[in-house]
Amino acid sequence: MSDPTDSASSLTFGQRVRRARIRAGKSRPIIADRMGQSTEWVKAIETGRIGMPRLPKLLRLAQALGVEDITELTGDDRITAVTYAKAEHTTLPLVKQALTNFPLKPADRQPEPAAVLVAHVREAWKLWHSTDRRSGPRDRIEGNRTRLGNLLPSLLADTRHSARVLEGADRRRALVALTETYHLAQLFLSFQPAADLITLTSDRAMTAAMDADSPRAIAGAAWYVNHVHRDAGEVAEARVDMAEQAVSLLPDGEDPEHLARRGVLYLAVALSYAKTGQAGDAWRYWDKADSVARTLGDSYSHPWLIFGRGIVDAYAITMHNDLIQPHRALEVADALDLNGIPSATRRAYHLIETARAYGMSGERLAAVSLLKKAYETSQETIKYNLHARAVLPDLAKSGPRLVRDDAQTLARDLCVPV
Repeated sequence: MSDPTDSASSLTFGQRVRRARIRAGKSRPIIADRMGQSTEWVKAIETGRIGMPRLPKLLRLAQALGVEDITELTGDDRITAVTYAKAEHTTLPLVKQALTNFPLKPADRQPEPAAVLVAHVREAWKLWHSTDRRSGPRDRIEGNRTRLGNLLPSLLADTRHSARVLEGADRRRALVALTETYHLAQLFLSFQPAADLITLTSDRAMTAAMDADSPRAIAGAAWYVNHVHRDAGEVAEARVDMAEQAVSLLPDGEDPEHLARRGVLYLAVALSYAKTGQAGDAWRYWDKADSVARTLGDSYSHPWLIFGRGIVDAYAITMHNDLIQPHRALEVADALDLNGIPSATRRAYHLIETARAYGMSGERLAAVSLLKKAYETSQETIKYNLHARAVLPDLAKSGPRLVRDDAQTLARDLCVPV
């Protein structure tokens, strides 16, 4: 048997990582600590259970290993734009302009009443969570991101104007509506080449929520800020502290609105701990979210946070994936009824996460099948999902012959060159 530390051109990415680590005289726990990941994550990289990470994390890994030339890790594998670049929606320039345009004088028009703003924001949430629809003379598919991108510029203008002009309780209600509008903008921007705007919208959402002096709005903003920090690799302790502070602001009692926000913040903490491999703390907070979901009942789902029984169970799949426990993730998926989640975007996301678990388990045929199902559920959700875009080229070129054509078709439909 050949030693993976040998300089053979046939080494896999994982073997190259292991070779670099051994040459540097570093243990897996040391690399894991520097990466903010678990030791099991490093082992999974080295053994090929999970593939090459996206470019930002790949660069951090090279630094942790003391590797100056990244090709020592990638070998002949090309770091192509298709693998690491994010898709850009056609309406992104319009949304960017709306976010960065600040009229110094109030608009010369009457502000929308707070009640009207709230209604408009609720309709926008419905558009985001709804299924794809066909429109136009050619019966073209119109996805959730397209609908939201067309709506956001005017919604941002209206909510900003009212929050600036209205006074008293009406102004606070307008600020809460503005907070949620920024949440919607963050969701639209997610997985697009607009990291600065995602940070901007999450910060503005929290600022508006604090200006409104609304514990509910602050809790919702903390959920979305947590996503930004987690994706950016910020330390788990900071994310946990923010979520727990937001929980402490919520009144005790059985109000479903307060309970749902409390539960979703417990999920935020659980996901943060799972991301860094702290399984005990992760499942302790998942249990807290589970307890809240039980209190609210199996039929409850928050209208826009979508917190409820289905989401709590579905996020357990992501947690097991991040803890490098794909078989346990699939056990959860096997018992999960996604139809209980009233959001096409969330259902598609959890289908992709299940596909990720199958891929980590080496069951690529099932992975392709789940990605196809995600596409059927919400085309624009999978189109802008970085995991799906990263794995499809390999599945299309070297996946099981039974589904290779399906993977190629899916890659073509998502504009992912193979």
